[in-house]
Amino acid sequence: MLRLLMLAFVSAYATLPAASAQTTDVGYADELSPSLAGGAKAMHAAIRRNLAEAADYMPADEYAFRPTPQVRSFGQIIGHLVKANFFFCSEVAGEKSPATVDYEQITDKAALVKALNDSLIYCDRVYAATTDASFIQPMQVAHVVGTGSTSTVRGAVLMYNIAHNNEHYGNLAVYMRLKGHVPPSTARDEQRKNQ
Repeated sequence: MLRLLMLAFVSAYATLPAASAQTTDVGYADELSPSLAGGAKAMHAAIRRNLAEAADYMPADEYAFRPTPQVRSFGQIIGHLVKANFFFCSEVAGEKSPATVDYEQITDKAALVKALNDSLIYCDRVYAATTDASFIQPMQVAHVVGTGSTSTVRGAVLMYNIAHNNEHYGNLAVYMRLKGHVPPSTARDEQRKNQ
């Protein structure tokens, strides 16, 4: 099981050049490290910045925007990310989730931005405390939808959280483009090229 997990991480690192170019202005070399914990910390730092800036930049009156009725609104994606960050990081920390409400039901931009930042700060602490030794520590993840609990290692949960955040940043970037806004990762990259 551990060998398969390590193979998955190596494969993920091998695909970073293409993925990094699409989702962040941080070069993939900046996220690579001989340390799995170090790589996870760098990847978390990159996506947390993109999420926080996207949430802050999107105008309040566009938080209700959804490209089609079948998908979440911009604000609901932010609320979903808050809940997920609190869930995954609290599981790794072995703590009760600090989530107090159904964040997907909140429509106020200021409340969602604050909740997202709170969830990212909470995760910052968990990623900062992660070492290479603790990265591979076995753990149980409780309340997995449809399966109950499951066995894994701490690092797998942290990497899943990063992948989940990147997935939804991709949604947010599309929503921003559809509303005529430049996503923060692209804006930073363009600004750097124009200097």
